[in-house]
This record gives sequence, C-alpha cells and structure tokens, in this order.
Amino acid sequence: MIVVGVDGSPTGLEAAAWAGAEAALRRTPLTVAHAVARWVCEDNGGHYAEVRQWMREGATTVLAAAEDRVRREHPEVEVRGELLPGDPRNALIEAAADAELLVVGSRGIGGVRGLLVGSVAHGVAGHARTDVVLVPARPAAGRGEVVAGVDGSPDGLRALDFALAEARTRDVPLRVVRAWAWPQPAGFAPADRESEQDVLGELRALVASRRPEGEVVTEVVHGHPVEVLKEAAAGAALLVVGSRGHGPLAGMIMGSVSQALLQHTPCPLAVVRR
Repeated sequence: MIVVGVDGSPTGLEAAAWAGAEAALRRTPLTVAHAVARWVCEDNGGHYAEVRQWMREGATTVLAAAEDRVRREHPEVEVRGELLPGDPRNALIEAAADAELLVVGSRGIGGVRGLLVGSVAHGVAGHARTDVVLVPARPAAGRGEVVAGVDGSPDGLRALDFALAEARTRDVPLRVVRAWAWPQPAGFAPADRESEQDVLGELRALVASRRPEGEVVTEVVHGHPVEVLKEAAAGAALLVVGSRGHGPLAGMIMGSVSQALLQHTPCPLAVVRR
C-alpha cells in the first residue's frame, strides 16, 4: 500500500497523481489521506456542530478531488480516501507506518509562503518510519531516468537498492552518482586522477554487487554533493537519497544533504529511511 497526503493545494494534487502512477507500477492499493483537527472528527453536537459539518464537507471535497484525479489517470489502481484526525505530520506518519511508501507534496497551503518546503513535508521526511517521496508543485515530465546519490554509508546503500528497484520497475536507466573531493580538509592536496579512478572503481564494484538489471551509469563528480545531485537529477524521473550519510552530524534525524535537497530538488525526491 502507498499513502499520499493531500491538503487541497495544487501541489497536493500533483503528489496524488504521482502516487497513483507509482501505485500502478507497483500494482498496490493507494490511500489518499487528508488530516483535520481532532474536534472536526468528533460527533458530540455542541455549539460548533455547523462549523464541524462545514469543515468535514470541505475535507471530503479535498479527498474527492484527489481520488478523482487518480481514478481518471490510473483507473486500474484501487484507491480509497481516509480522513485523519490530528496534526497532519503525526497523522500521516502513523497512517503510513505499515505502508511501502509515503508521498507528500513539497509545499502545501499552510506555513510561510516564502518557504520552498512545507512543514508537513519536512516533518514526514525527517520522522516517518517508511520511505518518503516529495513531489514538487510542477514535476517535469522527466527523461525516464532514476538518479541515486550514494556515499558508502548504510543509508546510501539503502538508497541504491531503492533506486535499483525503481529503475527496474519503470524499465528505465539508473544513474548512480557520488560527489568527490568536497570539502578538501586544510593541508590536503586536491584529489588526483588516480584517486578519482579508485573511487569510481569502488562505486562500480558496489553497484555490480547489487546485481543490477538494465542500463546503469556510474559517475564520480567533483563538487558539493547537493549541487552535484541537483545537476545530475535535472529532468530526471526520480532522485533517490538516504536520510543520513557520512557527514559530521550523522546522528541527526536527517543529514545536511537530504535536508538541502528537500528545499531544492529539481524532480520528485525519494528519501530512503532506515
């Protein structure tokens, strides 16, 4: 099962459409979820009964719009709507506890308009117990390629396995990218060509050990990991990263690279959780 969170925003509808396509590829059911305040879901009458009813009708409309889009674009997918009580971050995380994937839009209707990533997207990407995909407001059609960012960490290996499975399911090429020689510690000479080739050889061996099917391209690129991955994923169908890597703050809920990509991803971004 895949769970997608919607909130009535255009980005939420794009997330639903992406989740519908993914559910069709995986041949799995899709739950379209919308969270509202707990008191809206209560049936205790009172002075706010009319307001409660009005908010429920609005929530039902949000769910219906997302369900209709999925059914229109992917009629083969089994889809159902679910109204969740409580904070949308916690509610979605709980609803997707046993799901294969949790999908949300990168921005919603709440929060600060200037932010590139919404609080719900950031919250579920950092705390969900399942893998998370963030869908931009206007995802490009894509060039039919999955891009994986790896760094040799355990989460990087999980990201590689996730990307291999996605490329196989979609029957598209996989591009595996590792940023190299950034930053350079003080006193160290710039990486030479031989060292770069060593890293590339290790990367190719790592990919080969996962027994990939189909076309796989491996790249070692000089530069900041965020900039390297943004450039590599421009126009891609999906970018896949681990939630944490080899950085100095590995104990954080999310690594600096995955956090930065939440803000600036050029395509749908999969954050692979532990």
